[in-house]
Order: sequence, then C-alpha cells, then structure tokens
Amino acid sequence: MRFLTLDVFTPTPFGGNQLAVFPDARAIPEGQLLPITQEFNFSEVTFCYPPEDAANTRRVRIFTPGGEMPFAGHPTIGTAAALALCEGALPGGKGHFRFEMGVGIVHVDVRVESEARCWAELSVAKLPEVGPQSPTLNTLSEILSLEPSDLMGGAMSPQAVSCGYPFLLVPVKSLKALAAARVRVDRWEQTLQRFWAPEIFVAARDPEQGPHHWRARMFAPGIRVAEDPATGSAVAAFGGWLAQKEPKDGSYAWSVDQGIEMGRPSRLDVSADKSGGVVTAVRVAGRAVLVSEGKLRLD
Repeated sequence: MRFLTLDVFTPTPFGGNQLAVFPDARAIPEGQLLPITQEFNFSEVTFCYPPEDAANTRRVRIFTPGGEMPFAGHPTIGTAAALALCEGALPGGKGHFRFEMGVGIVHVDVRVESEARCWAELSVAKLPEVGPQSPTLNTLSEILSLEPSDLMGGAMSPQAVSCGYPFLLVPVKSLKALAAARVRVDRWEQTLQRFWAPEIFVAARDPEQGPHHWRARMFAPGIRVAEDPATGSAVAAFGGWLAQKEPKDGSYAWSVDQGIEMGRPSRLDVSADKSGGVVTAVRVAGRAVLVSEGKLRLD
C-alpha cells in the first residue's frame, strides 16, 4: 500500500507535525487501520477513499494511535498537500478541495508553491461550541505542574471549546510558565480523563512577536499523544474563542507557534469572522512539505 509522509505547519522538512497519508486506502482491511497508525507512531495518519458524493474530493478518515478522530487540523492540511503535490488532484496548482470527514464537509483552499511544498487553509465545518465549566485553577495548575498564579483568570479563564473536536483551552501568563508545563498523568486521570474536553491546549502571549501572536503546547494523554507539535483543531477552537471575546464585529487574525519545546517548530495562522456578535467562520492555514514516499506491506 502506497503512502506519503509530510511535515505539516512548516515550510521546511523536519519541523512541524508529521503525517502519513494513504492516498487510496480502499484495499486496506478495516481492522488494520489502527495498527498501521500505531506502526507509524505519528500523531495522526489519514486514509483516503472515493467520496460518497461526487461533488466532493475525497472521503478522509483520520486516526491517532488511540483511535479514529472526526476532525483534526494538521491531517486536513497535510492530506490536501499530498493530493495536490502527488496525486494530480489539483492540475492548475491552485484550487479548492471538499473533504468528507466525520464532522461533515471540510473545505480547504490549496496553493502549490513548489514541487514539494503547499500552502493550505481549512474552514471548519462546525463553529465554536463552548463546553461545560472547566476545573478550578488550582486543579489545572496541579495537572500542569504549575502554580495557580501562572494561569490567567477573569475573561481569559480556562474554557472548554470545540470546533469539531473539544479542547480545554488554558491561557498562562508567561512563556516561562508555558515552557515549564508538564502533565501529571495521575492527576489528569483523576480529574480530566472523563471531562468533555480532556485534551489540554496551553497558550501564552508572545509579546516579542506582536500583540496578535501566541505560543502554545497541546497535551493529549487520552489519545496516546503525550505532546503534539502542531494542532490545527485546537488552534481553530482557540481562534474562535478569542474572536468571541472581541467587542466588535469584523475579521480577526492571530498566529500561533507550537512545537518549540519539542524541537519541531510549527506556525499556524488562524482567522475568524464575527457578525451580529456571533462567530460565523473560523479558518486555519499553514504550509506542508513532502518528506517521503513508500510502500507498506500487508499480508
């Protein structure tokens, strides 16, 4: 079975978030999808199929080592890049894909920049949904091996939000606190494992990069991802949440660096539209670069 690997949310190889893509997964037995994902040991692997509706580009299934996901950002961007670069799905080098995913139809604009690199921007199929009240600052600081005073409060208090997959958004006050975060799995199991949003997205403003720049980390022990170098679905939820807090209607944009502490720097650009006091669109964009191509043997 032919596969491609890409680094996503980076313009150069060996940064960003790794992804394996099977452009045609029709011959792979259902029971082999998760073991194949675990064999790669990346955050995610995608499996592509013909669309159920001919108006769409592909049906795309996303797996982590812990199971199937209805939606994720870096697999969406990376799959679009793989199809554009290697599968002839974008003859003109610029265009639009429609992916059938568990969350619905995800639209992706794509632009080929070189024979091995693409830019792509996804639009979420589900607008931000706010979940139940998060655990207390004391509890979250214990889980993250931080002090309660390291976490932001007030209007920026932690909040569970989903744009197709839920995350617990935890803003902290400094890059120092962000770098010091370490998940205590025992406390996570006691308090967050069965919460509406068990995956933790920790973010801090990066003032040296400007007022609209953040740095982030994402921890997901529940899906067997200790730390993720780039998480588009979490950044989508974060951007939608930030837009909800803006006092006026309009279009807003932020950039987020992730993976710095892991040695796999990533850059994610998120934008959102707000009209009538409601967020009406969220988009996440970035680059992906082709790294390898190979064949997986199946009995």
